[in-house]
Amino acid sequence: MSIAGVVGLFRGTPVHPVGPDGRMALSDHLRELRARVLKAALVLVVGFIVALFFFDQLFDLVYHPYQLAKKSLDSGTTEATTTGAGGSFLLYLKLCGLAALIGTSPLWLYQIWAFILPGLHPQEKRWTRIFLIIAGPLFLGGVVLGYVTLPKGLEILIGFTPKGLTNLVEFNEYLSFFSRTLLVFGIAFEIPVFVVLLNRAGVLPGKTLARFRPWIIVGTFVFAAAATPSTDPFTMSLMAVPMVILFFISEIIARITDNRRAARRAKNAIDPDKPSVL
Repeated sequence: MSIAGVVGLFRGTPVHPVGPDGRMALSDHLRELRARVLKAALVLVVGFIVALFFFDQLFDLVYHPYQLAKKSLDSGTTEATTTGAGGSFLLYLKLCGLAALIGTSPLWLYQIWAFILPGLHPQEKRWTRIFLIIAGPLFLGGVVLGYVTLPKGLEILIGFTPKGLTNLVEFNEYLSFFSRTLLVFGIAFEIPVFVVLLNRAGVLPGKTLARFRPWIIVGTFVFAAAATPSTDPFTMSLMAVPMVILFFISEIIARITDNRRAARRAKNAIDPDKPSVL
């Protein structure tokens, strides 16, 4: 295939005429989908190559929570290791792949968003933009909080090692544990955003949230206890308390939305005693 042919694969320009309402032929939709998937894959490959040049910095960033936990433990309690002849090479692939996935997320998420956007109504486009603006910082805030609490969680978990034994932390497994912990914290902070979206859709009224508020708070702490890597109340509270605060904010927003919706209905209601213009 020629260079022009390869470049053409990355173009999703419709071949058939586009309708006045933006409708396209199925083949044009598939052509655009192929182009956006290839662009996202190219971005990930470039991000992976760039991450290889910053492997030492990335390794220090991931290794730092474990070092903090190790300093708080008795000498010789734990050591970080890699196993197998290909363990170190696999570590390079996993760490750089994770960095590329996170670092290039705005670019490949945009490709997904740009493919979906034309099919949305103007009202839906407005609310999804608001969702993206709010959800992004909340997710990052959860990830940062997970990174801060990770050393304490590791210290408690490794602290169960009996005296006389050394806990060998296989670094590839630790990297999976590290990623999973940060992902759980990030997703947990997104739950209130989905509550607001469900309320906007009319599925979850504010009164329902108020009625089940005590159970939601208890469920939040149970979720935090199960999701956090350690069993200490400190780490659990660092996840649960912000989630409860965000829930209260989402409940207030839901109540305001319900009141505005009720006011609009009352304003547009038809008076049964008023004669019709017909």
